[in-house]
Amino acid sequence: MRVLLQRVSAARVEVAGETSGEIGAGLLVLAGIEEADTAADLAWMAGKVCNLRVFEDEAGVMNRSVLDTGGQILAVSQFTLFGSYKKGNRPSWGRAAPGQISQPMFEAFVAELAAKLGKPVPTGVFGAEMHVHLVNDGPVTLMLDSKDPQ
Repeated sequence: MRVLLQRVSAARVEVAGETSGEIGAGLLVLAGIEEADTAADLAWMAGKVCNLRVFEDEAGVMNRSVLDTGGQILAVSQFTLFGSYKKGNRPSWGRAAPGQISQPMFEAFVAELAAKLGKPVPTGVFGAEMHVHLVNDGPVTLMLDSKDPQ
């Protein structure tokens, strides 16, 4: 599983001109699922996202998590995180899990995030053409990979 995590002061996702999910201060999580992912990958990633210390404390040091700050999470399914561009200039999506696998896994990931966060996690609409709006705070942007935890 791959996640592109962005610390935001606000974010929302729109589908066909309608807002499907919106948050204030917190994390925008773009999540990609591959066929090799398991429940263990989802649990590891949810724990890492919720506990990663990317928010500043009183001394201005990134020492607080979204749990510590009471922030929110907006999760958006993003199969393109598994794009490969090794051959030519047109990406291929062979490593991304197909919808019948990735949709229930994404929903399980969102449920895991919500359980850890103690509040609902808004999302985009799986498989839809979406417009994601964000105000990146910092900016702070990190790439996380459950198969390559760094």
